[in-house]
Amino acid sequence: MTDLPFLSLVIWLPIIGGMIVLAAHNAGDNLVRWISLAISVLVFLVSIPLYTLFDTATHEMQFTETASWIPAFNISYALGVDGISMPLILLTTFFTVIVVIAGWEIIKDRVALYMASFLIMEGMMNGVFAALDGVLFYVFWEAMLVPMFLIIGIWGGADRIYATIKFFLYTFLGSVLLLVTLIYLYFQVGNFSILAFQDVQIGMTAQILIFLAMLLAFAVKIPMWPVHTWLPDAHVQAPTGGSIILAAIMLKLGAYGFLRFMVPIAPDASQELDWLIITLSLIAIVYISFVAIVQEDMKKLIAYSSIAHMGFATLGFFLVYGILENTGSTNGAALGIEGGLVQLISHGFISGAMFYCIGVMYDRMHSRRISDYGGVVNTMPVFAAFFVLFSMANTGLPGTSGFVGEFMVILSAFQSNFWIAFLAATTLIFGAAYTLWLIKRVIFGEIANENIAALKDVNRREIFILSVLAFLVLALGMYPDPLVEVMHSSVDHLVEQAVTSKL
Repeated sequence: MTDLPFLSLVIWLPIIGGMIVLAAHNAGDNLVRWISLAISVLVFLVSIPLYTLFDTATHEMQFTETASWIPAFNISYALGVDGISMPLILLTTFFTVIVVIAGWEIIKDRVALYMASFLIMEGMMNGVFAALDGVLFYVFWEAMLVPMFLIIGIWGGADRIYATIKFFLYTFLGSVLLLVTLIYLYFQVGNFSILAFQDVQIGMTAQILIFLAMLLAFAVKIPMWPVHTWLPDAHVQAPTGGSIILAAIMLKLGAYGFLRFMVPIAPDASQELDWLIITLSLIAIVYISFVAIVQEDMKKLIAYSSIAHMGFATLGFFLVYGILENTGSTNGAALGIEGGLVQLISHGFISGAMFYCIGVMYDRMHSRRISDYGGVVNTMPVFAAFFVLFSMANTGLPGTSGFVGEFMVILSAFQSNFWIAFLAATTLIFGAAYTLWLIKRVIFGEIANENIAALKDVNRREIFILSVLAFLVLALGMYPDPLVEVMHSSVDHLVEQAVTSKL
């Protein structure tokens, strides 16, 4: 069964499906919704064998597919996944189903284009995680911007044009540096194989330039401070589905690039400049948390919260060198990377759930301003219970997925430097501050106004989505081993690559 082209299927099924949805735009919106749901569920089911048939004992790429694409330049259609990329593909296929269901009744204008945009973008994002050829990676990396550009630009808020242009320019300009780096590596290797890039010997100066170029390209996508300013604008203007995919999946693409490109291709530069990533990550964790506290728009608050939580992931990735220098423990180094990866998956569930909750309230109130709310628990008690659960997970409450990744990173940070661990741990205070402040003003207290008094609690469709997300947040928080287990071999190999000098 492993011989089946699972990766091609999870890439091209949603892309072709999106085109079918577009072609069926005259068949009626209801039929379009059902076709979109069927395709998204099918893709999710096809992605499950990537986990069930995954061999956890090896770091080698699995489910590989290779075909010549542009022979003149040794460019191949090469696909494969390891324990780092496979969980991210499952996260992508899962959230596409959620987004289709979430927009079922809410999106009434150009339904076919809306659903098709998400399906096509799903295929593109799966392509990024599965590509083993640099050009193939870059094509998917750039192509996925177009559907998100349309989603924000067509179904976004009043300032959607400003937000889409800012989003596109930031991400596109960063990607130009990535293309230059890929071309340079091509001339060193003779092909665009990402695995060959990881094996090539490169001098220190070239490594530093590669590291800095890729840092700019990937940091924009995460996004890291100070290239983060496009994210709050994009989130505020995006429709609920756009915000969910942006937070749950697209931010993970930059973090994935760190592990697939920067660390293994430029290990000496990564060791020399690890302080830079650690510093930027700590700024995101501490400073951005203060920025989140003063927000008056719920989406902006959660957007800034996302930047802070993604700082944990990048911090975990680059604790490797400090831990090895202090303790020589490869297990401690691997713990930081695994913690960062768990944080990526956990943040996908939590941030996706938080943005969906805000969307549920916006659909009823047509406002995201915190000051317009108060006492929601009195009229929407079931919704309030879910919202509080996800908010507690956002603070890193033990027993939820938000705790696991942060705890692993903080634990590994103590093996590197006490002050790094101390600053990272402040997120438990700051995260609680802005999240509890949000809950107090929105959920609890007396009914604030007539609009709150007229609210109706969640319907069956909304309860289904919230229940599934709540189950995953609690399941990962209480029993993370099924996720961590698939990462071990790949992360151990990455640690070996990180400490292998190319000079």
